Amino acid sequence: MAAAPGPAAAFNPVPLAYRTTGAGTAVPDWLNKGDNAWQLTAATLVGLQCIPGLMILYGSVVKMKWAINAAFMSLYAFAAVLICWVSWAYKMSFGEQLIPIWGKAGPSLDQRFLLGQADLPSTGTAFYPPLAPLYPMSTLVYFQFVFAAITLVLIAGSLLGRMNFLAWMIFVPLWLTCSYSVGAFSVWGGGFLFQWGVIDYAGGYVIHLSAGVAGYVAAYWVGPRLEKDRANFPPNNVLLTLAGAGLLWLGWNGFNGGAPYAANVVASMAVLNTSICASTSLIVWTSIDVLVFKKPSVIGAVQGMITGLVVITPSAGLVQGWAAMVMGVFAGSIPWYSMMILGKKKLFNAVDDTLGVFHTHAVAGTMGGVLAAFFAQPTLSNLFLSIPGERGIVYAGDHGGAHGQKTGLQLLKQICGALFIIAWNIVVTSLICQAIKLLVPLRMSDAELAVGDDAAHGEEAYALWGDGETFDASMQGAKDDPVKSSRL
Repeated sequence: MAAAPGPAAAFNPVPLAYRTTGAGTAVPDWLNKGDNAWQLTAATLVGLQCIPGLMILYGSVVKMKWAINAAFMSLYAFAAVLICWVSWAYKMSFGEQLIPIWGKAGPSLDQRFLLGQADLPSTGTAFYPPLAPLYPMSTLVYFQFVFAAITLVLIAGSLLGRMNFLAWMIFVPLWLTCSYSVGAFSVWGGGFLFQWGVIDYAGGYVIHLSAGVAGYVAAYWVGPRLEKDRANFPPNNVLLTLAGAGLLWLGWNGFNGGAPYAANVVASMAVLNTSICASTSLIVWTSIDVLVFKKPSVIGAVQGMITGLVVITPSAGLVQGWAAMVMGVFAGSIPWYSMMILGKKKLFNAVDDTLGVFHTHAVAGTMGGVLAAFFAQPTLSNLFLSIPGERGIVYAGDHGGAHGQKTGLQLLKQICGALFIIAWNIVVTSLICQAIKLLVPLRMSDAELAVGDDAAHGEEAYALWGDGETFDASMQGAKDDPVKSSRL
């Protein structure tokens, strides 16, 4: 006689994927689902800054004939950076130390590596063990990828309207490997600037200063746009420019909110401070435009918004709200003077920086890093920084002025950190451009520049002629039609 069946197994309504890892083991104790969810959300927000944010902004703020080329430079950079990032560049930026400015190259594609706990092995100091966020390595790899990608997309802003696309295709992986990875490891990944205690909360130096300097240097080597384009380069769609700017602004919540690697109180403070500084800067920039030019400029307001976002980035989670507002005043005035007054002088005008990335990112990023040395609040700094006790100069009087020497040293650290990033980018970007020049021209020919997208890609953003066929000046009488002629 058959034995009676045993009791039925208890029904578990939780799917297997929620109870085990992809390696078949139980969900680890270190996994914090809230942190993981926020970090993936923050990464997605930063990704949206690139595509579609800066794609829309670039494609709309340039002359109509360059709309496709400008957007495509962003799209290509985003894709190319990801492949390079997971193939070798992530570990160069955040892996085991090779030298004090660089990590050991290696792939980030193995299942065991990506499903293990996130770890930045070189970030240990004499005070704290290495950083180990409470989510998988795959989350950290993707989060840091979007930071790397937006840096290359920002550089493109200096080169719009004339760079040979083949040269751009080569430039992206070379610059990511030889420049971005050095700045990221030195400041964030456990390199010498990290160990020294240089403050760069979310990329004022690693991203914005690097992009501003590299873009300006690359623009010098690539050469200028056609003279008529430099003299007259109106946006083809101001409303879409604002749409791109809006994605950039709100996407910055992921930029600065994700920097603490957790859904914690520092992230909340950073998100609020980011918008406080951006709003203040936009208002200040617009007010100066009204005072000087008698009209409020929409494009000027966008520039002011961007400089506010950049200035707060090095210290977004480390300053109080009133300090973010003060920093916004600096962000809306100093870069305005740099771009609108100094930028028209012979020194700066000699280089054709299409969107003024040097002013909005290099100047603003440097200023933000220096201001961090003034306004970093001690309690907030201890929640985030690798060296305890760091503080801004305005807090030097704490405990009877006992920290005066320390705050002076912090200012020196910030200045030295900026100088290293500037020097490295000038040298490396120049070498990269000269190397590419041996293979392909850096700049399109004048004949191609006269046509734009149709010559570069065989495509046009706006099919305004007939049923969308390629515009032919000789057949469609552009010489006799001032409206059609102005398109070229």
